[in-house]
Amino acid sequence: MSEWKGRHLGTRTVSYDETRPILYALAVGAHATDLDLVFEERLRVLPTFALTLAQWAPDALGSAGAFDVRTAVHGTQRLRVLRPLPRAGEIEMSARVSDVWDKGRAAVFDVTVASTYFEATWSLFAPGCGGFGGERGPSARPRPSSVPDLTLPLQTGPDQAALYRLLGDRHHMHIDPAAAEAAGMPRPFMHGLCTLAAVTLPLAAAVGAHPADLRELEARFASPVFPGDKLAVEAWKSGDGTAFEASVDGKTVLSAAHAAFA
Repeated sequence: MSEWKGRHLGTRTVSYDETRPILYALAVGAHATDLDLVFEERLRVLPTFALTLAQWAPDALGSAGAFDVRTAVHGTQRLRVLRPLPRAGEIEMSARVSDVWDKGRAAVFDVTVASTYFEATWSLFAPGCGGFGGERGPSARPRPSSVPDLTLPLQTGPDQAALYRLLGDRHHMHIDPAAAEAAGMPRPFMHGLCTLAAVTLPLAAAVGAHPADLRELEARFASPVFPGDKLAVEAWKSGDGTAFEASVDGKTVLSAAHAAFA
């Protein structure tokens, strides 16, 4: 697997108009009253919108044959914001395999996408690809031992996955019950990136920030979320941002998570 480390996955320029970041904001939980997220005259683009623009990169690695796309899962997501995204325009991105970690029975492929606006890394957990003698990689952020500073509810919408897939991730398991069942799920489930972005909205409000002022974000996807689920978000404030976890009925769905706002 070491031959994949450093592999260039290509460069792509993606263009969009104001409709896409507005649709994105609605898909991750913004409301009609959030005028600076859904009204073109005042629009501020959510930084996590960048992840929909760069989704081609992890897909390209799977298409290149690095792992079995039927069994690989999205393990962790990281985002570092360098400058605000424009309301509309073109963004040029380049992608590479920044690391490959050996987890024994599995490998983790880090796919990093870089642009002048952001740097984002997908960690893809690929069963059956480990055991090649590589390094195990860094450990996840530990859960803080103290009592959470904040506890926030987050109600997902029954149509949220259907909306989010219009942003580019059209995998059938998020909309088709038969495809979800074939993937081992009882029904269509949320995109992990939709759940993660949705959490940043109430989290920003709770810490006195605007969600468009997000500067860093990281989380591990622990369990699926289904449209209509109610999440409980626990958060701990620290000097470099806010650590958080999210759960549904006591089962963790986002772990080792951290966000920082300007």
